[in-house]
Amino acid sequence: MSDLLQFVANYDDLSTDKGYQFKFHCDKCQNGYMSRYQTSTIGVAGSLLSAAGSLFGGFFSEAGNAAYQMQRAVGGKAHDEALAVAVQEGKQHFKQCTRCGHWVCPDVCWNHQAGLCETCAPDEKEELAAQQAHATSEQIYTKTREQDYTKNLDFLSRGGIVQCPNCHAKLNPGQKFCASCGTAVAAASAQGRFCASCGTSLKADQRFCNECGAKQ
Repeated sequence: MSDLLQFVANYDDLSTDKGYQFKFHCDKCQNGYMSRYQTSTIGVAGSLLSAAGSLFGGFFSEAGNAAYQMQRAVGGKAHDEALAVAVQEGKQHFKQCTRCGHWVCPDVCWNHQAGLCETCAPDEKEELAAQQAHATSEQIYTKTREQDYTKNLDFLSRGGIVQCPNCHAKLNPGQKFCASCGTAVAAASAQGRFCASCGTSLKADQRFCNECGAKQ
């Protein structure tokens, strides 16, 4: 077609041999608008002749094939005309930004006060909220790294994590029996002894607690 067609950079062609339909998309958020279905008169005539041919055979079958070939031959022009109609329809549901040229949906991506799309002229309140959220995220990232989360860790300990030899459950230091399966844990017992009465750490050969005097 000789005339310049606008609004055709971002669309889906859903046309078939029976008719024409197009879905236009916002250049920013991809929200879409579906154009009204335009029936192809030649395509319908070809389908009717093909159906008649399948019932009666012979002449109608040949006529149906001829109609289909004719529809294919003129489909380009008919398709272009249908697209031009759909473009005029679709343009009513989008706005074109005079700064960047993009066609955008008016409900989400158009700044009515500035008369431009929100890519070129962001909404002030939306932009402020977005920047505040971004700054909050950056501050949380920075402040969490200013805290010392490892001050209670023993970096010189090389004992490693003790596991139950039977079920491999994690054991606490000094734990003599596995809480999961009840297995006696010699490795844990050998690491340290604690008073059964007050919990004070004991030496391996210590028989009485030097804190509360309880017999061990």
